[in-house]
Amino acid sequence: MLISDVERAAGRIAGRAIRTPVLRLPALDAAVGAKVALKAEMYQHSNAFKFRGALNKMLMLGPASLRRGVVAGSSGNHGRAVAQLAESFGVPALLVLPRDVSELKLAAVRRHGATVVTYDPESDDRDTITAALAAERGLPVLPSSDDPDVAAGHGTVALELFADAGHLDQLIVPVGGGGLAAGCATVAKALNPTIKVIGVEPEDADDTARSLRAGRRVIVPPPRTLADGLRHRTPGRFTFDVNRALLDGIETVSDHEIAGAMGFLWKHDRLVVEPSGACAAAAVLRLRAGAPEERIGVVLSGGNIAVDRFHEIIGSVRSGERMMSVLES
Repeated sequence: MLISDVERAAGRIAGRAIRTPVLRLPALDAAVGAKVALKAEMYQHSNAFKFRGALNKMLMLGPASLRRGVVAGSSGNHGRAVAQLAESFGVPALLVLPRDVSELKLAAVRRHGATVVTYDPESDDRDTITAALAAERGLPVLPSSDDPDVAAGHGTVALELFADAGHLDQLIVPVGGGGLAAGCATVAKALNPTIKVIGVEPEDADDTARSLRAGRRVIVPPPRTLADGLRHRTPGRFTFDVNRALLDGIETVSDHEIAGAMGFLWKHDRLVVEPSGACAAAAVLRLRAGAPEERIGVVLSGGNIAVDRFHEIIGSVRSGERMMSVLES
């Protein structure tokens, strides 16, 4: 994948996807000791960056391929984006979602008229189920991350961030399936070869970190992290190759740190960010190793979370015991 692929994706989705804002929080700059630019993807259609990659892929498939509909496996945000796009394209969407998907995401998917098939994330393989349904019904699969066209769509996040924020010394981005990181790292390294690109995973879903250490894709046990959008058990094949070549490192963050970052963003700018979306902010807050003139880009990847759940999580940072109850709820 090249930056030209991302640039073409940007032209393709222009006018359909939102050019999300880049935010600055003086309190965050002070806490980190550097100039931090936040790319606010919770303001994207479907409230997450996933809309970009799904849109680019659907536009590339074209009307003939989409006529009978699409099938997609998702932890929630990709499914919501696909459902919204399928409705706007006037085609059916069949979504494979975990049985413990949040009620907010499930309701949003159904509101757009998608059909839902659930699976057990503890024992079932989502990709196998998705592929079987696609073969059975003759539908194209719309991957959530492990696809060059999807990753190129996701990379438009970084293309906009550099255009609006200017020079960056570091880019910090969450890693689930790896498509967002792969797309953003492709852009970042092309625009600034000396930039340091850091991926961030939850401690309990560190499949990419372990895979990078092993030099091959490994499978981790089913994660239980608050960051439901990052509960991947193994990196994608395509995305792992890109991220192995371009990422300068992986940081892991605890659920307590994620909740703390969510609370910090709410306290200082009333930003509502879901746990997966707050992972990169959690990493930059923990590192606190900036220099006054250093410029750091941070991707807030989404904001799909119910109000009561959001306040439950940010309230949990006051008590380790309460955090355990939040994890079990």
